[in-house]
Amino acid sequence: MTATQPPALNDPRALLRQLFDVAVRRALPLHNTAAHLPPPPDRQQGGRTLVLGAGKAGGAMAQAVEALWPADAPLSGLVVTRYHHTPPHPEGLVQRIEVVEAAHPVPDAAGLAAAQRILQLAQGLTENDLVLCLISGGGSALLALPCEGLSLEDKQRINRQLLQSGAHIGEMNTVRKHLSAIKGGRLAAACAPARVVTLTISDVPGDDVSVIASGPTVADATTCAQALEILRRYGIEVPDAVRAQLDSGALETPKPGDPRLARCETQLIATPQQSLEAAAEAARALGLRAYVLSDEIEGESREVGKVHAALARSTALGRSSFEAPCVILSGGETTVTVRPRAEGQTKGRGGRSGEFCLGLAQALGGQPGVWALAADTDGIDGVEDNAGALVAPDTLDRAAAQNLKVSDHLARNDAYGFFQPLGDLVFTGPTHTNVNDFRAILITGSATTPA
Repeated sequence: MTATQPPALNDPRALLRQLFDVAVRRALPLHNTAAHLPPPPDRQQGGRTLVLGAGKAGGAMAQAVEALWPADAPLSGLVVTRYHHTPPHPEGLVQRIEVVEAAHPVPDAAGLAAAQRILQLAQGLTENDLVLCLISGGGSALLALPCEGLSLEDKQRINRQLLQSGAHIGEMNTVRKHLSAIKGGRLAAACAPARVVTLTISDVPGDDVSVIASGPTVADATTCAQALEILRRYGIEVPDAVRAQLDSGALETPKPGDPRLARCETQLIATPQQSLEAAAEAARALGLRAYVLSDEIEGESREVGKVHAALARSTALGRSSFEAPCVILSGGETTVTVRPRAEGQTKGRGGRSGEFCLGLAQALGGQPGVWALAADTDGIDGVEDNAGALVAPDTLDRAAAQNLKVSDHLARNDAYGFFQPLGDLVFTGPTHTNVNDFRAILITGSATTPA
């Protein structure tokens, strides 16, 4: 540490956690909803406002609408969110939107029941009515209504296989849309002729609104043929009756230009890029240089970790266009291909962020002056109770002292089992928002190559 370095570098772990918290705060619904709310419909013409929604941020989004909607304007509806992701209801705030909980990332009967009720509520609307759709990441699993010929058990199996296949989010959602009775624009079609305003929090690279939660209120440009090709590529079977419907195009989704979606509009109220920029501004306020790589980074988590490690090492060694001390920020949605377990091998635990940290730590090789945090902004990495993990210059040394090998844990996708004994898991609990992966790498200054 030199006299010219910012005081914030005295505690790199606290600094990285602070930047993560800033990124999450920037994406909270209550901070972002007011500017995007339409006026209530004309009550003299019999118009009413119905709120429908799904996603990990669903509970917080519903509360934001309740807090901001005129008290004298009718409001009702139903939103589904993940188990334990409903924030405590603020004292004094009248609850007008029902919030129910269901399973994520593999759908369950509660999600099926919620989707059925939401589709039923969309029936019989008039052109004087307004539908506010609150959509955020996780809605694909939470809004589970299988197409004809597909059971919930089939849907669960296909979802698990997609999650373990290494397929990226666009591929997964192409399949989900065509195997659903509510996603891929179908919910919007059911709401016609009402006006539909969708407020969405993006958790996908590029903020493609047709991909977020499989776009239940957005026209879908993908096709049955593409869904079939993705299923073939990853070796995922569907019932013969469903395959026949895909072959014939009977399961095609509403396309751009569909007249049923003519009165639909979508507004992004929070995005990954906004959260990364907020973290960068916070870092600069602390006297650090901050560089935002991209909010659209995809690929295998461990490989993305290795690429980030190469950039961090070159910066630490003064061989990069980035100047230390600095923080390098990135977002996006990486994937994890789950490796087959060897006989007798315990099942690994962890998600994308933890696996990124394993790949990063391995590639850094104990590089001095480099610290990192990777976490999911919803507070849950995969299906575990942690948001992500931390990497420090002494991570590998501390791991070796406990006989923990990065290569062993990578082989069984067990980031949780590696970072837990080190005390380097990041815990936040549900954050009630979701703009996907957040990664921050702190380079404290120039260093030499480790021995």
